[in-house]
Amino acid sequence: MKELGKINSLLINRFTENGAYLALQEGGEVLLPKSYLDGSEEVGKELEVFVYTDSEDRPVAVTNRPVALLDEFAIMEVKQTTSFGAFMDWGLPKDLFVPSAEMAKNMEVGEKYLVRVCLDYKTDRLIGVSKYEDFLLTDTQGFEAGQKIEVLIFDESDLGYKGLIEGNFEGLLYKNETFQPIQVGDTVSAYVKKRRDDGKLDLQLLPIGREKYEEGAEKILEVLKVRKFLPLHDKSSPESIKELLGMSKKHFKQSIGQLYKAKKIAIKDDGISLV
Repeated sequence: MKELGKINSLLINRFTENGAYLALQEGGEVLLPKSYLDGSEEVGKELEVFVYTDSEDRPVAVTNRPVALLDEFAIMEVKQTTSFGAFMDWGLPKDLFVPSAEMAKNMEVGEKYLVRVCLDYKTDRLIGVSKYEDFLLTDTQGFEAGQKIEVLIFDESDLGYKGLIEGNFEGLLYKNETFQPIQVGDTVSAYVKKRRDDGKLDLQLLPIGREKYEEGAEKILEVLKVRKFLPLHDKSSPESIKELLGMSKKHFKQSIGQLYKAKKIAIKDDGISLV
């Protein structure tokens, strides 16, 4: 069935007490249950629906849109686990099933994971797959150092935060270079630090080179406009600087150096203030 796992514009063929039957592209019909009708529908009217299979593996149409369509990734939360797989919340009445054989690692209820919606050709139904590496591309020559990108955070390790880029590439934000709270499911703006030999990308949250310090200086100015004074100076601990500004001590010192040279701030023994 061409429509399975996709958003489709289908015509209403007929109505029954169960709902509206919509015409499929290659013949046949799919039911849009009565609960999705508002009374304005009529035969021949076109409706935009998502098609998947119900709890009895019968094709069914819904007007809801899941968090991911066929062949797309999304962060999904585990609602239930069994000995044969896990059921994920993807925004539809029927949860998406991830078979144990398709898990990158054991899943736990309440935790979030990166899952790709796939078609199980043996059963002709949609399933989830968390073995994401099978689908990623390794040719990252189209990325350049300093390039700004959007990153979907999908996993955390001792080394850092793994991110999905453009739905096809993997990047890593190192924890020792990250000075703001990050959680699985967040989408953050980042910059390409370098391309690795394995095709993955090293990332950082701040721009490369001098622009990085200009952005940091701008952030300090914005905070000072509100607070008037910051009890931070050369001898402040890295922890206190990170807590107040979300940046490293090195970044802070370079940023206030720029602001001081530009005569934007006054540096005192107990902190900094606007001139």
